[in-house]
Amino acid sequence: MAHWIILPVVLPALVAPFIIMVLRHHLDLQRIFSVASCITLVVMCAALVADAADGTITVYELGNWPAPFGIVLVLDRLSAMMVLLTSLLGLIIVLYAIWSRWDEKGRHFHALMQFQLMGVLGAFLTGDAFTLFVFFEVLLIASYGLMTHGGGALRQRAGVQYVVYNLIGSTLFLFALGVLYGVTGTLNMADLAVKVADLPPEDTALIRVGAILLLLVFAVKAAVLPLHFWLPAAYSNAPAPVAAFFAIMTKVGSYAILRMYTLVFGPEQAATLGVASDWLLYAALLTVSAGMIGVLGARDIGRMTAFGAIGSTGTLLIAIALFDQTSAAAAIYYMVHSPLAAAMLFLVVDLITARRSGAIEVGKPMPESGILSVLFFAAAIALAGMPPLSGFVGKLLVMNAAWGNPDVVLVWGVILVTSLAAILGLARAGSMIFWKAYDAEATQGNATQSAEGVAEPAPRLPIIAVFALLVAIIAMTVFAGRMMQYAEATAAQLFDTQHYIGAVLKQGEP
Repeated sequence: MAHWIILPVVLPALVAPFIIMVLRHHLDLQRIFSVASCITLVVMCAALVADAADGTITVYELGNWPAPFGIVLVLDRLSAMMVLLTSLLGLIIVLYAIWSRWDEKGRHFHALMQFQLMGVLGAFLTGDAFTLFVFFEVLLIASYGLMTHGGGALRQRAGVQYVVYNLIGSTLFLFALGVLYGVTGTLNMADLAVKVADLPPEDTALIRVGAILLLLVFAVKAAVLPLHFWLPAAYSNAPAPVAAFFAIMTKVGSYAILRMYTLVFGPEQAATLGVASDWLLYAALLTVSAGMIGVLGARDIGRMTAFGAIGSTGTLLIAIALFDQTSAAAAIYYMVHSPLAAAMLFLVVDLITARRSGAIEVGKPMPESGILSVLFFAAAIALAGMPPLSGFVGKLLVMNAAWGNPDVVLVWGVILVTSLAAILGLARAGSMIFWKAYDAEATQGNATQSAEGVAEPAPRLPIIAVFALLVAIIAMTVFAGRMMQYAEATAAQLFDTQHYIGAVLKQGEP
């Protein structure tokens, strides 16, 4: 089973160039290979979750070079959960892109999607900080190509802004890695944890600089305020399937914070004590506030959904920023829910804009209005954190985790007020798009919606992909108890750093 760990990285890395070099003129074959690759990824990642479920940490040494001298991939409960989530989301989005014919609107969609999967899966599995940087760059290159898929001036402009912000983050990442390597002589995460813990107090200044730079990098990737400015334009102008998959990309930054600032720069590390906890909580509170206020004030449903994704990320980071085992378990549960809810809303918004304009205004009734209204309100309930779906369970867990924190009143107040703002913003959009469309006077007085746009038939198969996401969210709600058992076990493993270090460095072995 140890060799299975590298397969989620190798498979898309092989399929992508094969599609470009052999199948670039055969879209139907591209679709077949892309879907087959995604299904295979789901099966492999499910097997990895089963392998890691008992708490075993499995290490794959590339080139058979042991850590810290060689690059390693590490499978534990957290990484296994995230690769399965990514593969499932990737399969649903590829199917949606095929059924909605988004993949026909530009070149190399399926190849770029495979490279994107490779980057995300590799980032979750790597046990080396430099390899994490490499996978981040794979993400950046592939995501830029996907974001500009189909062309258009707005999309190109948003793509340039997206690349500039992320290149700044990549530059900071290199600086951070240089500082960490200069001080410790290693970039293996487990070895870094050992070296940082052994640093004498008088030699910790540079390591704190490196830790702060690294946190800034991950904050850029996770879209933490004030480093979130790239996200609204990027997500709202990207093709809908791409924006839906981007929902998992911000979780790479959140995952990296959770991993590095428990293992390497954890609260018990005297060298970096308080580096993350000093300001990350307040940045997360500002992030969720900015996101949900943006939902309330948006005039376009695409931009509204982008701000909702920011707010959801902020809620996740509140749990991460508390840096204890209970809050980590809440963060792990919410880390699964958040991309599912955001992706579902992005796809529903695409189905709406295929039938009418994207403006939040009263228009004419659209085809399949009934089923789309159900899907929209289900996605809105999930993203806003209303009962009975898993977003409500996740926010309750985050609020419960903050109970013993000195800032509990602030945390509770921000979560409750911003949830109300999100509910109001999403309800306003839904009522104007669906309910008021049947008001005869409003319909007659609105001249912005063309009759041709309403009458034009839209494909119905993409609705199945959206229903798949809804089923996943409902499953998270129904099986919340089992999910929390897994999350609690994952959090316990995450804070048992010696187990991780011993597995990677093979301490105690002859």
